[in-house]
Amino acid sequence: MTKRILIADDSGSIREMLAFVLTQAGYEVLSAQDGQEALDKAPSFGPHLIITDLNMPNLNGIELVKNLRGMTNFRFTPILVLTTEGQDEKKQAGKAAGATGWLVKPFKPEKLLAVVGKVLPN
Repeated sequence: MTKRILIADDSGSIREMLAFVLTQAGYEVLSAQDGQEALDKAPSFGPHLIITDLNMPNLNGIELVKNLRGMTNFRFTPILVLTTEGQDEKKQAGKAAGATGWLVKPFKPEKLLAVVGKVLPN
């Protein structure tokens, strides 16, 4: 079964790069341009993993994580925060909201795939 990954990022180029790397690796990818769109798409898409930017309009990454964790279907779904922010307090806020892990932009495709491989059960 193909694993599904939902990407939420307000940068079109980041969404395209993530989608390219992940689809090349055999994942099915759906993109959203902000947290609200991701929240709307998640229930019908049923992702096995969610990768979200931190700073986005409408619903930021932390709010998205909190909202998803409040939904039964996504209580245990791995959620990675991908951001340019590396400060510890941001990481703590992400962890407190329920984020599984943290990736800092710019990312290397092989590092992204290694982290995705770790958090996605086979």
